[in-house]
Amino acid sequence: MTYLQKLQSVVKKNNSNLVIGLDSDIKKIPKCFLKYSDPVYEFNHYIICATKDIVAGYKLNMAFYENAKGYKTVEKTLKYIPDNLIKICDAKRGDIENTDELYARNFFDELNFDAITFQPYMGSDSIKPFIERKDKLTYVLILTSNPGSGDFQKLKAGKKFLFEHIIDKCVEWNKNENIGFVFGSNHTKEIGKYSKELPDYPMLIPGVGSQHGEADGLFKNLHNKNFLINVSRSIIYSSPRDTERKDFEKIVRAKTTELNNSINQKS
Repeated sequence: MTYLQKLQSVVKKNNSNLVIGLDSDIKKIPKCFLKYSDPVYEFNHYIICATKDIVAGYKLNMAFYENAKGYKTVEKTLKYIPDNLIKICDAKRGDIENTDELYARNFFDELNFDAITFQPYMGSDSIKPFIERKDKLTYVLILTSNPGSGDFQKLKAGKKFLFEHIIDKCVEWNKNENIGFVFGSNHTKEIGKYSKELPDYPMLIPGVGSQHGEADGLFKNLHNKNFLINVSRSIIYSSPRDTERKDFEKIVRAKTTELNNSINQKS
């Protein structure tokens, strides 16, 4: 099964284009999880338990796990996520080919993520190890939602912006049809243009929620059904830190349901 087939299947089954970002910070999780030997895993576990039937998948931001115990937590978390759901590695890798081959082996072959986020600055040999895995997807950073995104992404290079040249290259590289794009939700004009011109390319769209993306404008300009909306902090930290586990699950599920319903109504 290709990534696109898996994506379309789970979106239909769970009636959801929502992925939850497990940006799990031990300093922010409810105190009820701190009694466990691996508090972050238990936190992730109960989020997944509360939401696995109403989301399309989960995205793990590796910055929250790259510590002495983190990869064990990632491994356990991934094993608990049902196999039909999308598992995205938000690692933003992009190095020379032999280095990225090792990243691809680790994240795709060993940990069995379905997709990875990728920094395209180093070019074609850099992305090669990821797109050689034909059943996996590489989400290339195109336009991000952070304040400094325009420093490079919207530099003019000839008659086009740099991000437009990156899209052109991605189309050129996409022989295996396993490249997607990351667009911050605030870039509604560009999302409208490229979701219409390249409707089969999966889009990963962060910035709805804590980053205050313009949701109404986004969905008016979204012409691609192969999209995923990533929401992290506004779901996983939706309960107070002194919440008990049972209440935590109820709060997380209610917030996820609210966001999922909102996406479905607008898209």
